[in-house]
Amino acid sequence: MDIFDDKKNNAENHDVLNIRPLADRMRPKNFDEFVGQNKIVGSGTPLRVAIETDKIGSMIFWGPPGTGKTTLAELIAKTTNGQFIPFSAVSSSIKDVKAIISKAGNYYKMSGRRTFIFIDEIHRFNKAQQDAFLPYVEKGDIILIGATTENPSFEVNSALLSRMRVYVLERLSTDALTTLIKRAITDKEFGLGRLNLSLDEEAMQFFVTISDGDARRGLSLLEAAASFVGEKGTLTIEVLKDVHQKGVLVYDKAGEEHYNLISALHKSIRSSDADASLYWLARMFDSGEEPLYILRRLIRFASEDIGLADPYALSLCINARDTYRFLGSPEGELSIAMAVIYMACSPKSNAVYSAFQKAQQDASEKGSLPVPLHIRNAPTSLMKDIGYGKNYQYAHNYEDAMTDQEHFPEELIGTEYYHPTENGREARLAEYLKKYREYKNSPKSEKKNN
Repeated sequence: MDIFDDKKNNAENHDVLNIRPLADRMRPKNFDEFVGQNKIVGSGTPLRVAIETDKIGSMIFWGPPGTGKTTLAELIAKTTNGQFIPFSAVSSSIKDVKAIISKAGNYYKMSGRRTFIFIDEIHRFNKAQQDAFLPYVEKGDIILIGATTENPSFEVNSALLSRMRVYVLERLSTDALTTLIKRAITDKEFGLGRLNLSLDEEAMQFFVTISDGDARRGLSLLEAAASFVGEKGTLTIEVLKDVHQKGVLVYDKAGEEHYNLISALHKSIRSSDADASLYWLARMFDSGEEPLYILRRLIRFASEDIGLADPYALSLCINARDTYRFLGSPEGELSIAMAVIYMACSPKSNAVYSAFQKAQQDASEKGSLPVPLHIRNAPTSLMKDIGYGKNYQYAHNYEDAMTDQEHFPEELIGTEYYHPTENGREARLAEYLKKYREYKNSPKSEKKNN
């Protein structure tokens, strides 16, 4: 199963090519055509040098869909004259993979060519199944290249991960996507060049926006649009919107409308308008916003604008994140809507946010103020002899576990950062904090040890 078999490469005629999707036909044939990941595979990078000197080890490519993980693996094998054998963890069993890799050592002895085993979505194999690769990777019988959209720290067996390099691929930039679209339109051998299509600037921007950093997505839309307009057709934004069916709601995730919508959602929740909050959430979903980005903003909102008035809001957002990761779209989106409604209807407080900002400012501006001796750690007799921990008051030995000892550096004595509101559960914290501050400032004669 060698993708670099000359018969395969030379036998394909144009009709056969047209059967394959455009995104597959337009895969780069060499590193000069590969765009978008210069940070990891650009000229002079450690990985590029390793490829060119044939000193490649096993590795994992971690990144969003359509960013070149499979193509990069193919190019590495081709450049080093290796045998490339792809598998998908979705459709292949570990038994299928072992049947091939068990012969890789003999293949190298006979041909002098190494075997590159590519596992797409390697995170779909459980950690016990991933163990099967260990002896072959360890002996160097194969070069294992895994591709995943999930964090390999959590999804890949630690023993296997320690034997592989992880390379992070980024969403493709506007320039990279523009290059790919233009290349596909003009390429007469593998692309759509024979159709003599025309494309205006507004339509090109639409392609880039809707692609959202995913080359496969953009090329798939281009192929569908080209089929719709036919030979010598013009690809306008109106045509693309008709083909895509959601074009009206698309927006540039790096542009103004992206920030306008997240601002509208944030401010609607802060103002306790559950209905408007749901609308702006729906707008973001329909515009193609990444749900995990929305969840990150909601988690931040729970900490900043609700805080201790209702600590459960933060837990609910974390639960919504986990639910979405488990279910995906569209089912998991309902958990995000639940979190939005709950927070809009929750009591609000930014007291923690304000208090922490003030504490950060003092920490930054006042330098390394010394820790008072009585609350320093004293693990050695020398430290105890010079006063570390001396006269420390152990709170549990005092009534209500309160002491009047000073915990601030001398320069900050008397500082108060946290001023809780009377909203929600924070009212109880306000009551307790008032009691503590009054106790601390009361005459010592009124205080008792347990």
